[in-house]
Amino acid sequence: MRICVFLSAADLDDRYTRPAREFAKLLGKGGHTLVWGGSDVGLMKVVADGVQEAGGRLVGVSVEFLAAKVRPGVDEMVITKDLAERKRLLLEKADAVVIMVGGTGTLDEATEILELKKHGHTDKPVVLLNTAGFYDGLKEQFRRMEDEGFLPRPLTELVFFAEEPVGALAYLEAVTSAAPAADQGVE
Repeated sequence: MRICVFLSAADLDDRYTRPAREFAKLLGKGGHTLVWGGSDVGLMKVVADGVQEAGGRLVGVSVEFLAAKVRPGVDEMVITKDLAERKRLLLEKADAVVIMVGGTGTLDEATEILELKKHGHTDKPVVLLNTAGFYDGLKEQFRRMEDEGFLPRPLTELVFFAEEPVGALAYLEAVTSAAPAADQGVE
């Protein structure tokens, strides 16, 4: 499975890097491909290192103004002209999305995929990995949006909230392995 991970390029402390490294190792050991922003810094580097060390593939999609920070030696690297093209290609190259801790860029990427799902323009599974309660406030806001009628679909159809890396990957593997059978009419 090709899993797009939206996450920070910032250097973060162990409460964020440890679960990110754990998730990366699970991806690599599971034979999955990491699709990510392509940077070789901060949390992006931590995840890319973990996936590569565990035998997974790396597909990076960066943008011209960040080209100096791209990771060398990956399986595939694309440099786009702007952020809109970058987001489009990240989603195009992925079978599923995991949202890890991050800043405004990560939030922008997360809301874009959720908006596409809300309107039926993608059915890719999306997991919000709520490391150290980082997204507790956002989770509450999403629930309020649902409760007050701002979401035309149930929140559970848009995003799965995972508290631990193993739960995030288990969910993705379960829903993607079930999808082909459902498409063929097998239950």
